[in-house]
Order: sequence, then structure tokens, then C-alpha cells
Amino acid sequence: MKVLIIGGGSMGYTFAESFLSSHVIRPNDLTILDHNTQRIELLMRQLKANIETKPDNFISEQDLIVLAVKPQDSEKLCNHIRTFIKPNQVVLSIMAGVKMATLQNALGLSKIIRAMPNLPAQVGMGMTAFTASDEVSRHELIEVQNLLSTTGRAIYFEREDMIDAATAVSGSGPAYVYYFMQNMIDAATQIGFSESQAELMVWQTMLGALHLHNKSNLSCNEWIKRVASKGGTTEAALNVFNQNQMSDTIQQGIKAAFDRAEELGR
Repeated sequence: MKVLIIGGGSMGYTFAESFLSSHVIRPNDLTILDHNTQRIELLMRQLKANIETKPDNFISEQDLIVLAVKPQDSEKLCNHIRTFIKPNQVVLSIMAGVKMATLQNALGLSKIIRAMPNLPAQVGMGMTAFTASDEVSRHELIEVQNLLSTTGRAIYFEREDMIDAATAVSGSGPAYVYYFMQNMIDAATQIGFSESQAELMVWQTMLGALHLHNKSNLSCNEWIKRVASKGGTTEAALNVFNQNQMSDTIQQGIKAAFDRAEELGR
């Protein structure tokens, strides 16, 4: 399978590295297209792959084309590569908010897969939601799912609007986790811990809680009940969270992210 990744930025690089390190794609079968001189130098140093700097006939030779550029650059990109696209090629887009129909019209092909990975893909712990146009065969879909799974977990949705929903949950989700962690760190320093002590305590607590959860069949609410004894310290904190309607705020924030993802798509 010959794969072209257009865009050698953070996520494009992550995909390339994951495809190669998992041996799903051979170096000779992977091409990266990028015009940024500094990124090209990095790609050539770090990856054993074919590097190209401008669109040409090599695009027509690919089985899968991965679009890993910023959404605002999608129209310009499609104009540059359209003449080299063949109708039977498969395009995988990880551009947030860009609809499959938009890409079909812009590129003149029908086989589009749209995916939303997240930042932990960089360490093989990503969560990627994906969907596909009806013209993509089951075999092609499985091949792409295998590629996406090299960066972590991948889940397929039949409805495209669920990709916008996933953008708000798993795509933006790491920032929500870091936001909560940073506030825990700030609170810890306010009650007497040094910055380094606070960071270690919060990081290890978060990591331990996730591992504990993964090794059980208990829900988050069940774990909360196990930690929060009646009249204890945990309950005191949870009461403040509830009084300040933290759960409503979190849900409203995710809804705002979802609304913005839909807006970008329009």
C-alpha cells in the first residue's frame, strides 16, 4: 500500500512515524509532501521516507492520500493537487470541520475518510474517531483503521456529524484534562507544597486513578463513592464542586466546542 501524507507538521509527522515504526507501511511506500524548509530538514533526519516539496505526478501513484494540513488551508491545497488526483484513490482527511462532501467536490473523487485524532497519538495513546463515504469499500476501511490504530485506539461512526462531536470530546479532551490538572497544581501550591511537589503529586494521582479505573469494571461514579466517605475530606471538595455547578460548566464547555466544530464545518 502506497501512502502519501500531505503536511509534515505535528500530526502528519506522528502518523508517518507510527506507520513506519509499526511496520504497517514500508519506508519506500511512504511519501511526505511539505513545503516548509525547516520541517523538510527534520523529516529527512528523523524518517526513512520519500520527501517531496511540491505537488507532481507522484500523487497519482498513491493508494491513500492523508490530508494533514490546517482546515483553513484546505481550499488552497485541493486546488493544488486536484489535477493529480485519480477518481479511484482514497483520501483520509484529519482536517477539523472540513466535510466529506466539500472534499469530494473540491478533489473530484468519491472515496473520502474523515478522522479526528487527538494529541496523545504522539505517544501511541491516541483516540481517533473516523467515518467514511459510502463509496469506500470494507477492505479499504479496514486498511485505514489498521493505520489509525497504530497511534492508539480508533472507533468508527456511520454518521459524519459524530466526528464533530468527537472533536469536542476526545479531540479537545486532553486540554480539559490539563486544565483540571493545572488547577489542582495551583491549589496545591496555595496550601503549602512547592511547584515540583505539587506537579508530582497531581501527575501521579491522575496516572494512578486512570490505571486503577482501567483494571476494574467500576464506573466513574462508583469510584467516586469509594473515595468519598461520608463526612470526609473528599466529600467536602465534591460539595464545593456541586455547589458551583462544575458538572454543568463542563458539559456547557463541551457543547460550546461541539457548536464551534459544526460552525467551522459550515
